[in-house]
Amino acid sequence: MSKLQNEVREVVGNKTHLTEDDLIGMNYLRAVIKETLRLHPPLSIILRMSTEDVNIKGYNIKANTRVRMNVWQIGRDPMSYNKAEEFEPERFLNSRRPIDYKGNDFQLIPFGVGRRGCPGSHFAISAAEIALASLVHKFDWALPDESKPQEFDMTESIHYTNFVIRQRQKTVV
Repeated sequence: MSKLQNEVREVVGNKTHLTEDDLIGMNYLRAVIKETLRLHPPLSIILRMSTEDVNIKGYNIKANTRVRMNVWQIGRDPMSYNKAEEFEPERFLNSRRPIDYKGNDFQLIPFGVGRRGCPGSHFAISAAEIALASLVHKFDWALPDESKPQEFDMTESIHYTNFVIRQRQKTVV
């Protein structure tokens, strides 16, 4: 948190509000967002249909086969990431080549890949960048008084919620 706050406050300086132009120099901010999306993708499973027969690592996949990609597990692959379960944004700063979330790097695909990738991913990233930068620029974040991080249950779980929409009852007189 302090490293991120230092970067944002250094770039923004004494200005009261930051702008999109300020985001250009915030490499650690981008790394934090990538690391967050790696560990907590918006969707954990992406469904696709193969368009042709293909062989991937010895597996024959016929055309028109439904393929499920486990994005959650891809982000935790120890073959792609050293200490894959740990939150370590520096991995994106120190990588041999830049890794993006546009679908070009298979180890980070929080918004899907190819033609069927999320059309709103660019908006989502820019909104996340400006929101996170604004929050760490303006506020000093801390746990409630005398709380320790170990006291909080941060266990992840997957829930699919069925929302019930009820029509407002009209009273007829």
